[in-house]
Amino acid sequence: MEKEKKRYINDQMEKMAQDWAGITSFIGTGVFLVLGVLDYFVTPENFSRFLVYRLVVSTILMLVFYLNKLRRSFYYQSLLFIFGTVCSAVAIELMILSFGGHKSPYQSGMHVLIIAVLGLVPLELSVSVLSASLIYLIYLLPILFFDQITEPKYFIVSNAFMSSIFAIALLGRFFNQKKILNELALQFDISRQKEQLRIYSTHLEELVEERTKELAISEQRYRELFDSANDGVVVFDGNGIMVDVNKQFCAMYGYEKSFLIGAHMNMFELENHEDARSDRMERILAGEPLVFETEHVRKNGDNINVEVSSKAIIIRGKLCVQSFHRDITDKKRLMEQLYQSQKMEAIGVLAGGIAHDFNNFLAAILAHSELLCLDDGLDAGSRRRVMTIESSARKAGQIVSRLLSFARKEKVNAEPLNFNDILKDAHELLGRVVSKKGVELKMALDENIPIIKGDATQLEQVIMNLVMNAADAMPEGGSITLSTSTNIISNRDSRIHPMLTPGRYIKLKVADTGTGIPDEIKDKIFDPFFTTKGPEKGTGLGLAIIYGIVREHNGVITMTSLLGRGTTFDVYLPAIRKETL
Repeated sequence: MEKEKKRYINDQMEKMAQDWAGITSFIGTGVFLVLGVLDYFVTPENFSRFLVYRLVVSTILMLVFYLNKLRRSFYYQSLLFIFGTVCSAVAIELMILSFGGHKSPYQSGMHVLIIAVLGLVPLELSVSVLSASLIYLIYLLPILFFDQITEPKYFIVSNAFMSSIFAIALLGRFFNQKKILNELALQFDISRQKEQLRIYSTHLEELVEERTKELAISEQRYRELFDSANDGVVVFDGNGIMVDVNKQFCAMYGYEKSFLIGAHMNMFELENHEDARSDRMERILAGEPLVFETEHVRKNGDNINVEVSSKAIIIRGKLCVQSFHRDITDKKRLMEQLYQSQKMEAIGVLAGGIAHDFNNFLAAILAHSELLCLDDGLDAGSRRRVMTIESSARKAGQIVSRLLSFARKEKVNAEPLNFNDILKDAHELLGRVVSKKGVELKMALDENIPIIKGDATQLEQVIMNLVMNAADAMPEGGSITLSTSTNIISNRDSRIHPMLTPGRYIKLKVADTGTGIPDEIKDKIFDPFFTTKGPEKGTGLGLAIIYGIVREHNGVITMTSLLGRGTTFDVYLPAIRKETL
């Protein structure tokens, strides 16, 4: 594992080094040529000679740019980098000696070159330090040997300034290198986790496929049990005309048997399914048994999901098709709800873990920021920057707190309470707030609801988030109704939600007359950071936190919505048994 991570990090670092070496050499080519315009104004007598220097260096840098593409390795990129750096430094030094010597303004080119060497190309730190050191030596030694230093103060200040740039750029490079290595290690860990999830998903798909095949075999074995079958069974000829149906088939679609005999199978199909049905019919008549899922229309206009098992059979010398139809509408809905619950639980665990780790980093940032603020040697500008860092870290801490709330990592202070009391208190506050948006907040409370056990503060947060979300969905105004009732959940009611166990519950219903929720995002509304609001209007944690609070109280939350006709959220919270009071 560690060897693979190290290999991955080295490979990525080599790629980054190659990319930035190419970028730096390409940009350096342009900069060297463009700055030649300054030669004309600063030292016109040297313009021609300096132009030759610039053309030579630009040609060398373009050669480095081309050679850099041919091969990728730290050793190769390091040699190219040092070569290009030395050539650039020599050209700048020739300009310095030709114009001004130790007083030459062209020494600023050395400053820029040191910054570029230490700040842009992520090579090994030792290579970058060596390159920067060569730049400084190329500047210093010719000055000492070939230039007469007439103004030593100016020379000392210039060297001190260049040394400071060297030290600051080196420090920045050290921390940046460390940050890059940490990020690459994190990328590797995430990629490995994704691969493990993919393998697990593939295994699950194989299991599901295996179970589906077993189900198809089982249905084929018992297809002769026609009238007594629990599934709807239909027999139709090669043209799709029904010749026989069983009782369950009639009940499933809502038609009398006399009406169905002689009718065409197309009467159940949706308009956009016609091509798929024709293709399946050809394959079945060719002798291929098929098991598939489709969507049909009942007599009353409702759509139902149907699992169909079809096979061609011979009846009195005539080729027909026998199909077993099973209504899986409730099954698919329960599977979607179960999948959503499992997904949210997994996201909650992941969010909680990330939030805790991130909190540790924020604590370190805040602690060091406070220590820096205590330093009397800080100037006003630096102190403002430190305070900005501290403020940003505290804001990040608020988001971490919301993530922890979603993951429900804080302790719940549960105590017996009447949920109506929480609603009444929240109504006083929220009624005034939403009325400013032209929204009327109504209440329809069942005064006989049982006592529940929970955290009043957290449950109040559930109410506030649901009401404010509903108000935001009514830009033109409307009404929100809060109602409570008592629900007795039995085994047959598990279709409401797979996490609901039998027992007595109170139900909070929050119904609005807003714009509704589009079908394509209904399964994402409880995801952390998912929001349809603007960048400055929300973090997308509101419904995720609600979900976490309700699950922490051993309850469930469901949602129904019609586009343009409003949205209803139902929250089920278990009541306390009388013997536990």
